[in-house]
Amino acid sequence: MTAPARTRTSADLIRAQEPVLAHNYHPLPVVVARAEGTWVEDVEGRRYLDLLAGYSALNFGHRHPALVEAAHRQLDRLTLTSRAFHNDKLAEFAERLAELTGLDMVLPMNTGAEAVESGIKVARKWAYEVKGVPADQATIVVAADNFHGRTTTIVSFSTDETARTGFGPFTPGFRIVPYNDLAALEAAVDETTAAVLIEPIQGEAGVVIPDEGYLTGVRELTRRKGCLFIADEIQSGLGRTGRTLAVEHESVVPDVLLLGKALGGGIVPVSAVVARREVLGVLRPGEHGSTFGGNPLAAAVGTAVVELLETGEFQRRAAELGVILRDGLTELVGRGVVGFRSRGLWAGVDIDPALGTGREVSGRLMEEGVLVKDTHGSTIRLAPPLTITAEELRSAIGVLERVL
Repeated sequence: MTAPARTRTSADLIRAQEPVLAHNYHPLPVVVARAEGTWVEDVEGRRYLDLLAGYSALNFGHRHPALVEAAHRQLDRLTLTSRAFHNDKLAEFAERLAELTGLDMVLPMNTGAEAVESGIKVARKWAYEVKGVPADQATIVVAADNFHGRTTTIVSFSTDETARTGFGPFTPGFRIVPYNDLAALEAAVDETTAAVLIEPIQGEAGVVIPDEGYLTGVRELTRRKGCLFIADEIQSGLGRTGRTLAVEHESVVPDVLLLGKALGGGIVPVSAVVARREVLGVLRPGEHGSTFGGNPLAAAVGTAVVELLETGEFQRRAAELGVILRDGLTELVGRGVVGFRSRGLWAGVDIDPALGTGREVSGRLMEEGVLVKDTHGSTIRLAPPLTITAEELRSAIGVLERVL
């Protein structure tokens, strides 16, 4: 009789990855095997409170019942047609997403980086066909310390040398200005500018929130200069900050909106470019596409996500629980925390470097049953699922206090 296979431990699985997986990530040494709501469980059965939520891809928690049900229902019917044919789920997804965002048309894609790349292509096409920029002369103005993805074009306008080094030659056509600096932005925009592409809140940079009036200023400047305002809300959008979109904190409506992460409910990759009709209307058949973009499974899950957001419940939860998060972090300033920035259920927390790096603090929190992610030195990011309870949030802040 053959002996039963030994169950691999977390350590076994981590060792097994080393020779066969590209080393493009440096994850914490936890191997997640199961998850429900705000909690994940590793191979050995240890439970952890998830305060990262897949960089906002899990805004509604792990395996939200309504989203899992929508996926199961669609899996039993149809998963993929490609866009060579129509499918019966795509129209409703596009209609409801356009209505939720207050814009006109939707270009469905899969990943956030695809949405950004698509937004860049659309902006350039608009510049040539509508604005009248000479061929191949269009420029796009971006902000320093941005994070929009890791394709070769996107890292071409990154200021993070880890993302750039060794990946040239880089794509031309981008101008980089300091974030939160309207004067620098004004100076960079000229008659060749197709668009200004910014994150309303810079996530990877450490949840950097611009001054009040900055987004309004960007909107006014782009209108006056005759170029597009592209808001990358892939991390900040869909309830994270206490509003459906982060730009709503200044009542701003961009020309082009980039969405992803939470749009797939943590189940399938779903992203979208949502824009005014005269912008997305420049695309014609054959000029852009994706085999999986707008597939029936993605459209069904995306529609269920929009349905959750239409109630306003998750936006309210993020706003209300965000007060608990902000007040809890305020209590820790001077007691291991040197500063923080937060909006809704999203925070960048600067740890006293004398206590350790962000990676070291993240490791200690993991040992105490709380999962977060570091960025840039001694900063950690907190982005719990919007389904977290007040008790769970207070408990997590208590763990952070103990670790510090």
